[in-house]
Amino acid sequence: MLLDAASLYYRAFYGVPESVTAPDGTPVNAVRGFCDTIAALLREHRPERLVACWDDDWRPDFRVAALPTYKAHRVGADGGEETPEALRPQVPLIADVLAAVGIARLGSPGYEADDVIATLTTRAVAAGRAVDVVTGDRDLFQLVDDTGHVRVLYTGRGLKRLETVDTAALRERYGVGSGAAYSDLAVLRGDPSDGLPGVAGIGEKTAATLLARHRDLAGVLAAAADPDGDLTPAQRRKLLAAGEYLSAAPAVVRCVRDVPLPDGQGDLLPRTAADPQHLQVLAERWGLASSVQRLLAALPS
Repeated sequence: MLLDAASLYYRAFYGVPESVTAPDGTPVNAVRGFCDTIAALLREHRPERLVACWDDDWRPDFRVAALPTYKAHRVGADGGEETPEALRPQVPLIADVLAAVGIARLGSPGYEADDVIATLTTRAVAAGRAVDVVTGDRDLFQLVDDTGHVRVLYTGRGLKRLETVDTAALRERYGVGSGAAYSDLAVLRGDPSDGLPGVAGIGEKTAATLLARHRDLAGVLAAAADPDGDLTPAQRRKLLAAGEYLSAAPAVVRCVRDVPLPDGQGDLLPRTAADPQHLQVLAERWGLASSVQRLLAALPS
């Protein structure tokens, strides 16, 4: 099981009231919610392996170079990502708790968590292991692969209404038949939340129809370049006008699958806390005792 950590701790931050605090009044709502999320996932799905995947770089240079608008609206005054003040100090505390419990946490300089997840997924499939990706980010639907036993557990409607996204779900909801096709759909449709404009005048349904007819993005672009192709004049005009965007966007949307990550990152879940003394200190200092206890109780016996 691979966790999109930032997606989950942001959801926890907004889903648990800031009135949940440490003894000194410091908000710990994201930490508590994140721990409780992992505990619930362990109880429900019983994975043997789990990695919390980290954004070591939330807006990598290679994506910004390809498309300068990528996440540009989220850049804060200090040049970093705009983050709620009450959440900012909780992120390193989440990392401390994970380390004390013994749950693997992995990121890579210059890459997003999505890239780490894609790389670990690729390795797991090659080793014959099934993968569940837990995220609230639709970008990771591109990893869905029934043959490789890769599915996404989507938190868009909350943890209690977790949606399992497989190829059938992609076909039913978006009209595409694979994770790769979803990635092409995302390029054409765009995503304002990530600063991806998409192709003006080409919505989700039209994009799905074009991909079904022409197989993939390369096929759609080939059809647009062919005056005798079966695109309507309006479709051809819109696609050709977006040529610069369409040449850059795939490198932004598609996850990197060969991030330089260490082998043997210790992804097996522990049976007991790796550092029980430090975990106790954290639990007492930050008022996390009940959430920590639930997490420990959910570990494999």
